[in-house]
Order: sequence, then C-alpha cells, then structure tokens
Amino acid sequence: MAEITFGKPYTDEGEIRTFDISREDAEYVWHKDPEDRECEIIEGDGWQFQYDGALPWALTPGMIFEILGKDHYHRLIKGKNNLKIRIKKHG
Repeated sequence: MAEITFGKPYTDEGEIRTFDISREDAEYVWHKDPEDRECEIIEGDGWQFQYDGALPWALTPGMIFEILGKDHYHRLIKGKNNLKIRIKKHG
C-alpha cells in the first residue's frame, strides 16, 4: 500500500476536523496515523471509512468509533457534503 503524504484534504480547528467536499485537490488516500484515535461523526452524508483488506462502512452523525492508527492502513471515501469529525488522539 503506497502512502502519499503531500497536501491535507482537511482543516483542523481544535478537536474538530472538517473535510471539504468542494476541494478538487482533495486526496483521500490510504494512510496510517501515528496514534490511535477516537472519532465522533458530527455531520456528513454518504462518507465511508475503510481499513485495508476490509469492506468500507458508512459514517453517520452521532457515530463514535476508534481508528487504529499505528500499523493499520485506512482511508475515507468521499461523501455528498462536508464531513465534520471530533477527534481525540490516544498516545
């Protein structure tokens, strides 16, 4: 799995991360994070999350889930409008 590290397809404001659907340069690539994270979906329609080797699953407002960062490739699949997530990093 190739990891691309240039250009971030999101903006951060404290714990809130927003993925802007209008950014044409946005790349939602396979990547690993340096730490585990707890994510709460605040808003966004049609977005999906996928771990390498697994089927993608829908992200819905109110959902809380863990991202296993270190040694686990994952990606977002773009939805219909902006995605807003509250992220709490562990480690």
